Amino acid sequence: MPFSDRKYRRSQRAAPLLPKDHGGGGEFGGASFGGAVFNLSTTIVGAGIMALPATLKQLGVIPGLITIVLAGMLTEKSIEMILRFSKAAKTSSYSGLAAEAFSGAGRNLLQLCDVLSETWSQGVHHTGVMEEWFGLHWWTTRSSILFLTTIFIFAPLISFKRVDSLRYTSALSVVLAVVFVVIIAGIAIVKMISGSIGMPQLLPHLVDQASFWKLFTTVPILVTAYICHHNIHPIENELEDPSKMKSIVRTSITLCTSVYVATSFFGFLLFGNQTMDDVLANFDGDLGIQFSSLLNDIVRVSYAIHLMLVFPIVFYSLRLNVDGILFPYSVPIVYDDRRFFSVTAALMGLIFFGANYVPSIWDAFQFTGATATVSVGFIFPAAIALRDTRGIATKNDRVVSWIMILLAVSSSTVAICSDIYSIVNGSEVAEA
Repeated sequence: MPFSDRKYRRSQRAAPLLPKDHGGGGEFGGASFGGAVFNLSTTIVGAGIMALPATLKQLGVIPGLITIVLAGMLTEKSIEMILRFSKAAKTSSYSGLAAEAFSGAGRNLLQLCDVLSETWSQGVHHTGVMEEWFGLHWWTTRSSILFLTTIFIFAPLISFKRVDSLRYTSALSVVLAVVFVVIIAGIAIVKMISGSIGMPQLLPHLVDQASFWKLFTTVPILVTAYICHHNIHPIENELEDPSKMKSIVRTSITLCTSVYVATSFFGFLLFGNQTMDDVLANFDGDLGIQFSSLLNDIVRVSYAIHLMLVFPIVFYSLRLNVDGILFPYSVPIVYDDRRFFSVTAALMGLIFFGANYVPSIWDAFQFTGATATVSVGFIFPAAIALRDTRGIATKNDRVVSWIMILLAVSSSTVAICSDIYSIVNGSEVAEA
């Protein structure tokens, strides 16, 4: 083994915990079960939740809900394999496990996919509430709101060197996601009782071959909705009792699947065939009930706060991966203050610039979702299990791994081809 790889693996095995709470406290004895569940759940429930009702519009209620549950089960299995193979390889990071299985090239490819998938998981930005409430002023413009949010919310939260320091904001983020579910469920039930909404579409509406292939475009969305693999090791490394990580994963996946099923069902029940690709856009008009405007504002504001609180937990692993790409053989970034704050400032500068000045990167994100995110969630865990450098893979591991790879490759290929076809067709229609 080359010296550089040995040095990298020793750095991956180094204890990631800091002796003191750099978020502002005393000695740190290890993260709790509840804090880890909230942090992992917040990693999972990001912007992707808003695209799930549209998957039921595409698949129908019955296949759609079944697919959401199956995606959660496959995600749990992929994470279980990552944890088990990491323990056998004695590595404390996902990239370290990739290096164990596929050397430096595998590590670098995984880190690149991680960076792309973490960026994609932020989703599309929504604005307009401040202008609706207070009118158009310099301090209600998009740039001003983003600047103030960056300075007063993001900057303090991304300065923590331990992911456990975000447990309270993560708990609030999960609560806000539940609030969203409760609101749309309440509105849907009220309208169903009044008879203003009918029976939702239970099965997919297939009219031609193109509509059949389009069903597969929902798979990258579902994988993206559950993506959390980049934060598995940082959360486990800080646990007071690392043996509980498997239970933490199961609890988080169960909680998030419940939120996803409820959001998808009630969102599609409420808006039916009018459900947009991003269901939040449906909350810009009249909901057909009392206090419609107030409920719209509550949903949009709570979702905006939810996304603000998701950002630091995703940024935590984004910073680790970027640092791993730039400084693969250095000491862990938490031990180097200059590197920590330099990488943090550079990343936030790029993100702030992109949020303000890039007009639309949604099409690019669709491709990264169908490639990088699917690779992180399914292809890499499956490939590591099939590689089996430690000889611990079971027959079930191999069967599930092949299912993951076949599902990921086939659905991603169809999704990419469908996206390209839609873009080309859209350009031709616009020119005409």
